[in-house]
Order: sequence, then structure tokens, then C-alpha cells
Amino acid sequence: MSAAAERPSRIMEILERETGGHSYKSHKYSLDESERTPLEYGEAGSSIQWQRRGETKEIKTYVPLEELSREIAGDSLFTYFLDGSRHVYKVDDMGFGKSGSRTAIYPIVAGQIGVGCCRREGRRMFCEKFEREIVISMPDIAQSSGKKEGFLIATAQKLNDGTELRRIRESGWRFSTILPYKSAKEEKDYDDKGTAQIQTRMMENEQKMVAQLVKEKKLDDGHYLIKDGSLEYRPSKDIRSNPRECQKFKNNYDYVIGVSKRFNPEVCLVLGNKPNPGFIADLPLYHRTPVAYFTDRRLGDIGFAVWYLRLRDTKRTRTPFDGIVKVEKILVSSDEIANGINSDLADLLSAHLINERNPVCYGADLRWPNHIYPIYLTERYIKSHYLSTESFLHLF
Repeated sequence: MSAAAERPSRIMEILERETGGHSYKSHKYSLDESERTPLEYGEAGSSIQWQRRGETKEIKTYVPLEELSREIAGDSLFTYFLDGSRHVYKVDDMGFGKSGSRTAIYPIVAGQIGVGCCRREGRRMFCEKFEREIVISMPDIAQSSGKKEGFLIATAQKLNDGTELRRIRESGWRFSTILPYKSAKEEKDYDDKGTAQIQTRMMENEQKMVAQLVKEKKLDDGHYLIKDGSLEYRPSKDIRSNPRECQKFKNNYDYVIGVSKRFNPEVCLVLGNKPNPGFIADLPLYHRTPVAYFTDRRLGDIGFAVWYLRLRDTKRTRTPFDGIVKVEKILVSSDEIANGINSDLADLLSAHLINERNPVCYGADLRWPNHIYPIYLTERYIKSHYLSTESFLHLF
């Protein structure tokens, strides 16, 4: 038996065989962004301006919260902390084309996706839920030419069955699906299209985890969840077109807030047409901005209450936006949509967030001023389960 026959097939060899494409065995490398400043310069266009006030009180200036945060110290509304993470790689170039016709070449993008939720009891953190998977994004042309429906899912299963992946399966990872991206040439690069598919998959997994927590009756007015990052999910077409399903989607986020370390300061009309960047940059320590109401037609019939909160003194940060987080809450009831979030609730949530801030600087992590400490721990827990770059790329 030859050495080639004895060696287990790697992923690209299986994909090449199943799709009929041609692997070029290109250089493999990470597509993840490097660390960069959260500041986005300039003003946003009118198409993404906020429409009106998003809270019950008429507030036009900063709201002080240090006294309230001291009054509630030692207690917290926040019990659950959710984060999603993905590592994305360019693993090959593959050519597709009918016999005798020009071969088109497309990148193959792969990613590790981890979504985790940690629960706090007293001063201890526990893993409540954790999901991890490996996905591949390929051009949709890979499933053309008469391939049966479900071809990509079936191909992903063949990847799981390979003996090369036995060690990966034993460590808890699995190939769950292959995500097609559009092969038609558009403004986006194909690498970006593949990465976008993996990012969308990660966000879908986050939504499913929140829905599971709600189904298990884990969330209520005394047990909120902080989700790391924005809540500006784009519901599926089926959800957007069905009012009942849309309301069910919103109900899942009744006791959830999103906290973003990075954001793009936008023009906020409720602040008297003043540019948002300057208004936010001057935010005093332990103060919040007025709450704004925000919608985006791409997200369907969903309204957001959005405000900014300063956790760190500018004397100890590098940029005007270090130490500021963006807070979002989906407006669920008809009363909230009409009148905005209760201002007292916005104050209470903000005061609790001040008490959750990162107690120390973690060396080379430039985001430390914006960290919510339990979210930081959840993020580290998820990333500790990743395969190393070398081990992951070796699979291909």
C-alpha cells in the first residue's frame, strides 16, 4: 500500500473530490482583523440618524450615576453573560468550471465559531451553555451543476466522518455545515463574503442561545443577561413577515442588554442636531447620555433604546472614546415603543454596569477600559477552547 493511500484525507482533498473543483493548495492565513481604535471619524449620513427620544423622561444632558452605583454596590441585576467569537481563515483557492469552459477561482474560507454563556452565583462564575463548531464557506457555484438539495450539508457530514478529524471530534469540535456565498462579482471581495457568512452564522447561534435561556425561564427582572456587542440582529425573512413571530423574537430580549466596546458615533437628532461624536467624547465619568430611539429598515419592525455610558476617566485612557460603552435594549412592549424605555430603568441598568467594569488593566489588551469584567471572563473562557492556528490549518 502506498504512503498516499495510508494517509487520511485532508479537508481540501475531500472537498475537491466531492465538488469536482480543483484545489490550488494556496497559502493559508488568518483573516481576522488586527486590534484597532474604536473611534470612527466624521459624521454619519442622515439615513442612519436617530429618530426621537428613547426614554420616558425629557432629558437633554448627561445623567450622573455615581451616587446610585454606590447605593446598589454588592448587588446586581446581571446574572448571565453571553459572548460569541469566531476565528476566520483563508484555507485555499479552488477552481470551478464546466468541461471546456473557463475555470473561475474562488477562495475557501473556514472558521471556528464559539458561543458561550456564563452564569454568576455570588462571586463565582460557571459555564451555563457553550457551543462550538467549525464551518466552511464556499462559492455557491460549488453546489451547482445538478447537485442534489442538501449537498453542502451532506458534504460537511463526510468531513466529520473522516479519520483525520477524529482528534478534533474528541476535543468537542465538529464540522456543522458548509455556507455558500454568492459567486457573482460584486463590490465585496470574495474573502469578505465568506467571512460575512461565518459572522452571520455566529450571530444566529447567539440568538438560539438566548432563546434557549428564555425557554428555560432563566431570565426575568432580577436576572438580566448582558450580551457582548450589539443587539442589532437581522431577523430572518420569515420572522420579519410574521407579526407573531416578530413579537416572539422581541420578547426573547425583554431582559437582555447589549454592551458594545466598539461603536461608530452617529448624529443624534434628539440632542439638538449636535454631532454625536463630540457629545459622547465629552461624557463625564459615571454619566450616561440621554437615550435615543433607533430603527433600521434592514432589521424589520424592531426599535432600540440606545445610550452611551462612561466607565473610565479620560486621564487614564488613550482616546476620547476609551472607557465609553454603547448600551442597547430592544423595545418590546407597545408602551416602550411609544414612550421609550423607563428612564429609571435606564439609570439602574447603567449604575449596575458601572459596578461591573473591569477592575484592573490586563496588559496588552487595549480594550481594557471598555471591558465589563464578567464578559471579559466569558470571552476568555470561549477563546481558551479554540484550536491553535497551526492545528486548525493543518486540517486543510
